[in-house]
Amino acid sequence: MHRRSTFPRFPFVAAALVGALLALTACTGEPDRNGVVVTGIVPAPAEFELADGSPFTLTDAARLVAVGGGARAVAETFAAPARAATGFPLPVVDGDAEASDDSTARSTDLELVVDADAALGNEGYTLVSGADGVRITASAPAGLFLGTQSLRQLLPAEIEHADATRSPDGGWLVPAVSIADEPRFAYRASLVDVARNFIAVDDVLDHLDRMALLKLNVLHLHLTDDQGWRLQIDAWPELTGVGASTSVGGGGGGFYTKDDYRRIVDYAAERFITVVPEIDLPGHTNAALSAYPELNCDGVAREPYEGVEVGFSSLCADPARAEATDRFLADVLSEVAELTPGPWIHVGGDEPLATEHDDFLDLVGRITTAAAATGKTVIAYHEMGASSELPPGTIGHYWDLTAAHEMAPNRRDEPVRPYPESAGQARSFLEQGGRLVLAPADTTYLDMMYPDRPAGPLGTELGTRWASTITLEEAYAWRPEETVEGLEESDILGVAASIWTETIETVPDFEFMVFPRIAAIAEVGWSPADARDEAGFRTRLVTLGAHLDALGVAYRKVGGVDWAE
Repeated sequence: MHRRSTFPRFPFVAAALVGALLALTACTGEPDRNGVVVTGIVPAPAEFELADGSPFTLTDAARLVAVGGGARAVAETFAAPARAATGFPLPVVDGDAEASDDSTARSTDLELVVDADAALGNEGYTLVSGADGVRITASAPAGLFLGTQSLRQLLPAEIEHADATRSPDGGWLVPAVSIADEPRFAYRASLVDVARNFIAVDDVLDHLDRMALLKLNVLHLHLTDDQGWRLQIDAWPELTGVGASTSVGGGGGGFYTKDDYRRIVDYAAERFITVVPEIDLPGHTNAALSAYPELNCDGVAREPYEGVEVGFSSLCADPARAEATDRFLADVLSEVAELTPGPWIHVGGDEPLATEHDDFLDLVGRITTAAAATGKTVIAYHEMGASSELPPGTIGHYWDLTAAHEMAPNRRDEPVRPYPESAGQARSFLEQGGRLVLAPADTTYLDMMYPDRPAGPLGTELGTRWASTITLEEAYAWRPEETVEGLEESDILGVAASIWTETIETVPDFEFMVFPRIAAIAEVGWSPADARDEAGFRTRLVTLGAHLDALGVAYRKVGGVDWAE
């Protein structure tokens, strides 16, 4: 598959040469001709060129000049943490479309320009920096924000500290570069399971900041499972009254009030990240079944569950329980949709092992009909592709193994292969007018162990290995278009990196398993497929690691990367 550039009017090198340039210059860690070390950006931009001029110096005279609709909000989002890090006032001032040619323009300015005529797409941007200032241009505010995240990585890592005493000795230098950039896929997700073990609001917000740094634009929250129901539903209060009381291992529960959830959604929106809520149905529902006996075919509430097994629970398809089941679906999905401004709602569908096939098809129809009635586009795991009557345009979420999965020696006791029906179920979504989000477990499940099975930050063994173990190299080498045989690039809406929390109880545990492998998936989802360069990626991780260090992220310092000490 080859990606066609949408930046033909910029005098930058062609995409293939850009890959070489990134490998030979921006990714070597060698200083450019002005003495500023440039290790590059993660994910790699579509086009990147070191310029001949001197670097830009961010001083206390700097202004952020906002031009065009939405530019001021982006400038303020960037300026707030930068003020804390630098101690500079960094005022945001309104400019005009000719700001760069205006006599009032200053060499200390950072110009953030939204120009609808720039033809850069919703998330594309250009960034030019040098002694005469920094200018980021985009067709839409989302692209402008993503340009600021590249600027964030070009600045010294101290920019991540909320402590102005940490200013670098050499000043706040930005190398002279020219960038033209856009994403490969429109949907680039971090899937976070908050159901097995609950994750507090502030910790989710921290993760959103790290997602933004990597240009991930979807936070998929797995809100319900056998072990816990994590979102307040007014019409069914015991979903959180009883269903949120447990977690894996009996460590207590937790849930998001509607105000909590709105806070997450709003914080994400400021970073142009869309929240996709998942209510996992019809299986993985023991938390709901323990809260409401009428959802069970026998009318008896299930015991709360604190284990890690899957496939034992199911909503009831018995016609005698249809009224309760359908009311539950309509109430829950409508309340979730009302809280969620994004276009998608995820209804699960995975591992329906306790649901008879005919009952499953019946429930799929009722679940997806209720979800579509909210006005949202439905997303479902690939198992729901067993139905040929999905709402038009339903998105399939493929989580099984890659088509060419091969078990390496000693990676687990028994070999595993993709389920034979999984590929056909995935293609069913395409046949019904939908597209696919690809998240194969053997490549993108970040709860899979590292091969050397290291102890986590708190000394415990983390993760599972039912699908595989996953190295940084394997995550980076993944080719989404080869996940299911016969896929075209146009079939793929995007990719997701998933973290399931059966063994994840603390924030350091979470960060240790997620970073840096999520950076590999972010680059797979963003950067041109034909510019993949593992050596360059490893070198650019040095810069990213410095930023993660400054943020206090407890990431795994895998081998093969010259991490800062």
